Amino acid sequence: MILEAKNLNKAYQNGSKNLPVLVNLNLKVADQETITIMGPSGSGKSTLLHILGTLDKPDSGSVIINEEDISTFSEKQISRLRNRDIGFIFQFHHLLPEFTAMENVIIPAYIYGNSENKIKKTKELFEYVGLSERMEHYPSQLSGGERLRVAVLRALVNNPSIIFADEPTGNLDAENAEKLLQLFKNISNDFQQSLVITTHNKDVANLGDKQLLLQNGSLKNL
Repeated sequence: MILEAKNLNKAYQNGSKNLPVLVNLNLKVADQETITIMGPSGSGKSTLLHILGTLDKPDSGSVIINEEDISTFSEKQISRLRNRDIGFIFQFHHLLPEFTAMENVIIPAYIYGNSENKIKKTKELFEYVGLSERMEHYPSQLSGGERLRVAVLRALVNNPSIIFADEPTGNLDAENAEKLLQLFKNISNDFQQSLVITTHNKDVANLGDKQLLLQNGSLKNL
């Protein structure tokens, strides 16, 4: 099991009111499994992904990644695990504008201290998505679809155990959304990558080996 979430609870304060977002939520993600999660806006999909990806903490419950309960980890240990074992793809690409596409992709490898070994792989990844001629371009010189494909490569570069994608097609037109959908299919097949994807798009949801709905703080099968 790559990831397991047990009895996650998360609530936010709104004045004097306590607004529960996640309620005793449980989830398991196996090796090479794709999980898709749908739910209305405000249902807590991004909150769930941030907790699973160690960017936020639950009020209670545990997240176990590669059989290690991260609630016992220091911030330094969590940062190292996040860089080594987790990839993120957001609706907005969050590429650094002062770096080229190639530099953006390889930054996680620099942080991990393994950049020299990743240069060849990074070039192969650009070729894999048909962007070899765009490696030295800056984000401002790329289309929206190209920027998001670069963000996907950044998530892949360190061979993470699991990738989280938060509404990845939400900011794309239909043509680029279809290209990204095909890329996720290819990644699942070619890299045997575990994926957790939140989405409003039923075509994206259909990628899932498990297709789930987040409703009233809990997950259920679609």
